[in-house]
Amino acid sequence: MNISTQLPRRSLFAMLPALLTACSAVDLLNATVPKDTYRLVDGVPYGPHGRQRLDVYQPPGDTKGAPLVVFFYGGTWSSGNRADYRFVGEALASEGIVTVVADYRLSPEFRYPAFVEDSARAVRWALEKAPAYGADPGRVFVMGHSAGAYNAAMVALDPRWLRAEGLAPSRLAGWIGLAGPYDFLPIGDRQTRVAFNWPDTPTDSQPMVHVSPGAPDTLLLAPAVDHLVNTQRSTVTLAQRLKSAGVKVESDLFSTVNHVTLVASMAAVMREKAPVLERVTAFVKSKT
Repeated sequence: MNISTQLPRRSLFAMLPALLTACSAVDLLNATVPKDTYRLVDGVPYGPHGRQRLDVYQPPGDTKGAPLVVFFYGGTWSSGNRADYRFVGEALASEGIVTVVADYRLSPEFRYPAFVEDSARAVRWALEKAPAYGADPGRVFVMGHSAGAYNAAMVALDPRWLRAEGLAPSRLAGWIGLAGPYDFLPIGDRQTRVAFNWPDTPTDSQPMVHVSPGAPDTLLLAPAVDHLVNTQRSTVTLAQRLKSAGVKVESDLFSTVNHVTLVASMAAVMREKAPVLERVTAFVKSKT
């Protein structure tokens, strides 16, 4: 059953913020996703581990020279599945952007920096394989939400991770962070403590300390009030420091969404909540 055809749009729109706290919320959101706005290639390996898999969403028709976005989801580095983010892949593909949604190794089986290493490896895959999927390897972006925005930030700002893959952040056309934690020591959250081996967490695990003039162009979006990630400490301060370093930065805070509905607003049925897809698309397409 296609839920979007069974409920009036406004009714579904009104239900989603509450339902997004439930386990079935992502299924509900994905049930509203159109099927004719993308072509999916799923389960592509970018490494030997079972969690090192990704899905590619291609726009319909000719994509030659299209930009490519590698997206990492959140989940406190301990949960998540690429299939749950079909609504993100579809949203970007519908705007003419080839999109990679990647899984990565999770805590508690794996700890920092495993998930950052996986993120860098997935980006290397994207840079190497972009032409095969109709994308321009000179227009590759890394993007994430929440914990995934942390992964994206580390790949974009800390050169160690792409250097291990024989690359550098300068290969990126830009990076996008949605409600990311970029400075969170000392760690209070239990799951995050496990993922980062607290209290033995190195200070250079924080994206904030890696700000430099050579950072890629940046787009930072977050809710004005976020009860999971400190918006002022992370998004606002990172934007300020990047600007002070001479990096091109766009940033915005939205009062109409929370930590979860920020990314959910990329889905067609939620786009009235905030112009997240509009801002991401404009940022990506401005880099030629």
